[in-house]
Amino acid sequence: DLTQQIFAVVNHQLANQGMYIKEGTVVDATIIAAPSSTKNKHKTRDPDMHSTKKGNQYYFGMKAHIGVDAASGLVHTLSTTAANVHDVTQTHALLHGEEQKVYGDSGYLGADKREENKDKDVEWVIAMRHGKRRKLRANGTKEGQLIDKIETVKSQIRSKVEHPFYWLKVQFGHRKARYRGLEKNTAQLYSLFALANLFLSRRCMPKAG
Repeated sequence: DLTQQIFAVVNHQLANQGMYIKEGTVVDATIIAAPSSTKNKHKTRDPDMHSTKKGNQYYFGMKAHIGVDAASGLVHTLSTTAANVHDVTQTHALLHGEEQKVYGDSGYLGADKREENKDKDVEWVIAMRHGKRRKLRANGTKEGQLIDKIETVKSQIRSKVEHPFYWLKVQFGHRKARYRGLEKNTAQLYSLFALANLFLSRRCMPKAG
């Protein structure tokens, strides 16, 4: 649990600097690919990893689920699963308990109705499905235009969650799982998101006089 402790210490220090507002949490997940070949010493795929379909493409690997502070974009919670686990099932694990609003894309529709979330006293700000939003745009009504503007605002807030994923996959090059099994990969993700938080926090730090 060393890297999880490092992650916690980094976040504690950032919180002391006033980096976390804690009024809102954005939840999201990203797929991290794992080797699908059986040409290895085990002669098998990693049993902790699974396949999932996104769009028209299949992926084999794991998911990193994160909860991000809606104001600063810093990661405060992490959960990992196989790639075939639906995002909405991890919502409860990504909340710190002090947020008033939870933001998510359409993959989190129905989160408020799940048993583990029924006691959460929060406002669920979840995106509309793309197909439904396209129909509203096509109708051209004032109501449709207003809803579309609301969805745009939701999207702007949710975009904060893409920043730590950018650091993870682009800056750190972590597009593929480095180890076998979820445990070791999760340990590495804690350290990488702690580092990402340090980089992201520089934008909010007061400049030295």
